[in-house]
Amino acid sequence: MDQAAQEISFKIWAVDDVVYGPVDLPTLAEWVRDERVLGETWVFSCHENKWSPAGVMKELRAVFNAVQPGGAGAAAAPAPLIAGIKPGALRRVKILGEMTDQQLGRFAQFMEVENVRQFHTVVKQGDPGDSMFLILEGELRVRQMIGSKETVLVTLLAGEFFGDISLFDHGPRSADVVANQNSVLLKISAKNFQQLIQEAPELATPFLVAICKTLTARIRADNRRLRDQINVARATR
Repeated sequence: MDQAAQEISFKIWAVDDVVYGPVDLPTLAEWVRDERVLGETWVFSCHENKWSPAGVMKELRAVFNAVQPGGAGAAAAPAPLIAGIKPGALRRVKILGEMTDQQLGRFAQFMEVENVRQFHTVVKQGDPGDSMFLILEGELRVRQMIGSKETVLVTLLAGEFFGDISLFDHGPRSADVVANQNSVLLKISAKNFQQLIQEAPELATPFLVAICKTLTARIRADNRRLRDQINVARATR
């Protein structure tokens, strides 16, 4: 690519509602090839000052054509790290995004794939927790049943995770998690997590740090919501 193309920068709106970047065009193209950026991922073009789905951007058209099965110039597909999982899918999970291919390959040995049908309850409130789940595809809802009424606490999308606290305290699940649509999950059992710590601490450490960063962001967001609710309550007195 010429120098002018490399100077063009972009920002990426990820599934966790965090904007990443700016990144240059070669980096963005590499993320498309790694499947970290999909056709429906929103990308902000700094030079055009607008958001667009990556799949319709003229700068990326040739890259998407090359990675499509049978597309012109398509390279041989790399072997998946986990059977049945598309190459690059693991990188769409934020807490795994900074791992190298070698690290992901080793980390994958400690995970199991679960294909979940729509309406299936993945975890049930009150059951003992013994595993964490990463969402590769699909959508799930976290709910609590109060009487016979369902209260949805949050909707989880591809790239997010749940059940992480159970890796540490094995306590009861605090809510149900139900699949809104057919979903693909990666399961990390407490047993495999302990094995990861013992056999590959160099992988466990960045994984734990990434979980802590996400949990910290959630706590800060909850604190902001609580503060806003208090301010609204005081203003209406």
